[in-house]
Amino acid sequence: MPLKTCDEGHQFYKTSDCPTCPICQKERKPTEGFMSKIPAPARRALESKQIDTLEKLTSFTEQDILSLHGMGKSSIPKLKDAMEKKGLTFKSSD
Repeated sequence: MPLKTCDEGHQFYKTSDCPTCPICQKERKPTEGFMSKIPAPARRALESKQIDTLEKLTSFTEQDILSLHGMGKSSIPKLKDAMEKKGLTFKSSD
């Protein structure tokens, strides 16, 4: 397993080719809100579509969100729960 160094100078070992630094990811993990309850790959998937609020999630179907690279099935219940608490839902897939 090769030693890698990120742009911030953190050194870490990673078996995959994924360039994401686990130290940087831990430092930028939100401490509150719905984004704090989902794993880093799912957060990055939402951020890639500029989805940073529950209201923005309502513009997408559940399938749209699941199709994002990095979004896993285990994150959907967490998103739904946070949305339901605010009276929001995913867009209908009619």
